[in-house]
Amino acid sequence: MPLVELVRLPSGVEAELLRGRLESAGVPAVCFDAGMNIADSVGLMIPVRVMVLDEDLDNARALMLEFGVS
Repeated sequence: MPLVELVRLPSGVEAELLRGRLESAGVPAVCFDAGMNIADSVGLMIPVRVMVLDEDLDNARALMLEFGVS
């Protein structure tokens, strides 16, 4: 059950909101590199990666479209 990258987001807050929405829909997710993205201008250099299980990737992508996240 490897983790795969779902999306990279410039904002840690945005990434955590997406993670929470995915988890509330039954898709476990984690945010990588959130601690590296604490300054406002750092987001473009070090985006936060939202990771999901490989078997949940298709479902997570469909949920992202439903949530309006691109």
